[in-house]
Amino acid sequence: MNVEATVNGYYEQILKRNAGEPEFHQAVAEVLDSLKYVLSKDQHYAEFGLIERMTEPERQIIFRVPWIDDAGNVQVNRGFRVQFNSALGPYKGGLRFHPSVNLGIIKFLGFEQIFKNSLTGLPIGGGKGGSDFDPKGKSNREIMAFCQSFMTELHRHIGQFRDVPAGDIGVGGREIGYLFGQYRRLVNQHESGVLTGKGLNWGGSLVRTEATGYGTVYFTQEMMGAHGERLDGTKVIVSGSGNVAIYAAEKAQELGATVVAMSDSSGYVYTPEGVDIELLKDIKEVRRERISVYAKETDHVKYVHGGNIWEVEADVALPCATQNELDGESARLLADNGCRYVAEGANMPCTAEAVEVFRKRKVHFAPGKAANAGGVATSALEMQQNASRDSWSFEYTDKRLRDIMRNIFKACDRTAAEYDKPEDYVVGANIAGFRKVADAMLAQGVI
Repeated sequence: MNVEATVNGYYEQILKRNAGEPEFHQAVAEVLDSLKYVLSKDQHYAEFGLIERMTEPERQIIFRVPWIDDAGNVQVNRGFRVQFNSALGPYKGGLRFHPSVNLGIIKFLGFEQIFKNSLTGLPIGGGKGGSDFDPKGKSNREIMAFCQSFMTELHRHIGQFRDVPAGDIGVGGREIGYLFGQYRRLVNQHESGVLTGKGLNWGGSLVRTEATGYGTVYFTQEMMGAHGERLDGTKVIVSGSGNVAIYAAEKAQELGATVVAMSDSSGYVYTPEGVDIELLKDIKEVRRERISVYAKETDHVKYVHGGNIWEVEADVALPCATQNELDGESARLLADNGCRYVAEGANMPCTAEAVEVFRKRKVHFAPGKAANAGGVATSALEMQQNASRDSWSFEYTDKRLRDIMRNIFKACDRTAAEYDKPEDYVVGANIAGFRKVADAMLAQGVI
């Protein structure tokens, strides 16, 4: 078999069948590039249309979401749920509410979720959903009205044994609460396991709020440890200032690092003495204000409007904002300034060019499907607690999360070495995630 021609053929088919979806194309291209090494050794993975089936969602749902704003006007948004692959378990993946959401974005996120969920070692498939609704600037009543309308349609397609959504950008505890309340009303039962990220007094899990950010740092800690280094004493950049970024910064500083910069879409703050996490939580999670407010309320902090956070000197970079936020030029800036480790806290925040720069400049790089898997892993732990009507302590759940992230790193490291790509955690993550799903799909037949 001509592996190069075979993989190129898969990709050409993807481009033809999924026109106008560049993020999805990018995610598939990255995985296919890794699969060249698999197909060279294990050609049975090219049989039974396996890769064609894996890159085609099992189900794509698009629906209208009408709601009434505070002025009495009818607004109409578009809702999505892409149920990508259920070979390992029920579809699992977040809901994103943001104006940029479209089918291609949701497909890219859902495709990544397949391999991320596989890497956790837990029995969950891959899916993703959301809407082009923007919660920013909306009243609580408007957000409730939207969430209730969104769930009125979505509830037909989800369930604890079918599809279990969670939060993502624009969907936090408030939105999950409104969504769950409407689901409970519609199905007339308290099915705790249908959504994760719930409130602690009605089925939620300790550590779930912190999990993605903590998990990214735990993975980084493992990656650094494999090269004889520690987070303690390092300077860290964390892009973004949402849930993932806040808790990545919190855990990095707990482990002895200094977070020297954080950002939002308006600019970044330079914090050479570290971040006051409690103040940042108040500004971003309670008051829901811009990060520039943090600079106004803190000494020894500089705010750079519209600046490039990657120009700040640091040992470790954790991009935790959104897809394709870190390009090739920024990757070169990081490398020139002495950055040695990059771990993705967001979904595909580094462009393909940036990843290639990291390879060439010997910057150790952890892809999001491995480094930010802590969120979905703890969502699955929440599902376990719901199924057993149990509630675990923070310490126990955090230990489970640390163990999962350690095992993910080991799987990536071991698999990369197995395919003669030592320390290439992109290849390791893609292949380790792929093989588990692929073996399950082959065992279950052509469906």
